[in-house]
Amino acid sequence: MKLTKLLCLLLAFTLAAAACGSDDEASTETTAAASDADDGGDDGGDDAGDDAGDAPAGGAEGLDIDAILAADLANCVEAPTGDPIKVGMAMDFSEVVGFVDIPGSNLVPWVAEKANCIGGINGSPVEVRVAEVGGDAALAAQELLDWGAQIIIGPPFADFALPILQTTGGEVPVFVAASTEPTLADASINSFLVTFDDNQMSAATAQWALDEGITRAILFTEGEGVPYTGVNPDAFAAAFTAGGGEIVSTQTYVWGADTDFSAQVNEIAQVSENNEIVFSAALGFQVTALRGQLEGQGLDSLVYAGTDALDATGIQVEDNNEGIVHTPHTSISAGDRIDTMLADYEADRGEALESRGFMALYVDSMFLGIQGMLDCGCTDPAGIGDAVAQISGFEGLSGTITYAGTNGIPPKAVPINRIVDGKDVLVATIGG
Repeated sequence: MKLTKLLCLLLAFTLAAAACGSDDEASTETTAAASDADDGGDDGGDDAGDDAGDAPAGGAEGLDIDAILAADLANCVEAPTGDPIKVGMAMDFSEVVGFVDIPGSNLVPWVAEKANCIGGINGSPVEVRVAEVGGDAALAAQELLDWGAQIIIGPPFADFALPILQTTGGEVPVFVAASTEPTLADASINSFLVTFDDNQMSAATAQWALDEGITRAILFTEGEGVPYTGVNPDAFAAAFTAGGGEIVSTQTYVWGADTDFSAQVNEIAQVSENNEIVFSAALGFQVTALRGQLEGQGLDSLVYAGTDALDATGIQVEDNNEGIVHTPHTSISAGDRIDTMLADYEADRGEALESRGFMALYVDSMFLGIQGMLDCGCTDPAGIGDAVAQISGFEGLSGTITYAGTNGIPPKAVPINRIVDGKDVLVATIGG
């Protein structure tokens, strides 16, 4: 867990500081087709909006996810020869975000290979190009635009996502794959989340607590309105109190850094009835540290709950994790579509992908963009974005996704997982 904790500490500074990825070797391209790979130059790619060729024919029935994932790369049909579908990925490979963006940028080109193995998307091959954001996300985005990207999958934090959106100017659909930041979604500029946002996530946890008969809560926050570390506790408090619950103590802390909670524990001990839920957006090792100190005060019947940060930072393998509740983006069970996809990748590539719970979001980002292309029967990125904004009931790997009638945040169901007898178990699904 030492590496995990190092990543967690570094993660804490991403909201205020630029990532430390390298500007060198900023991009790689996977042309997941048997036709010649693009050489990485412009090749007229900036005219993709007008002269990209015929759009892949088909409507909602045109994208068969199960058939794509079932493709046998050792037994492919004739390579597709239509005009390529170009998917750009502007990814952060630094230590702060690389734990999701690196495996995501490995998985998506592999899935594109599978799509091409069964003949592409109605005869069109899928090409994927990865550009590392390094210290200049705008430059990476421009590189993808010059290449002719019709869809862009972006990194999760605003530091880099916002410059990408400024560069695309609302003309190319951008999927902020692993983000829950509500301010990054704006359908009017073709910016879409692929998962639930902070408000949905934390309100779901509050509802779960109320359903469990818990009526008292203790919050840890970095301050009202602070992105992620404050917004999630704010959302939990609003939903919990609206449902009749009471916030009995609100404590502050430093996200990703604090492990000595003695001052907060002393205050909590004065008001706790040993029946509360303790909620925060803290990282895994922080929650278990806090728990140990509260248990040292005899408060051994509290329920601990958190956000997707717990899944990202390995709550499943932390010591003293029994009973801890969290909200992963996907709750994976043995033999389901996500588990099978990841097992197939490992068998084919010889290595397992990290951050399993996030991987479906990257693949769904590509699928959503392609579905938009099929729905509009067009290839220009702006038209694709308009069609994406009208998607309703898309059955992706990560759940049902609808953008129609939203501002780019799908009203997805939130899995509630809990560590039970040492196993990470889905105990409820809220909303959707």
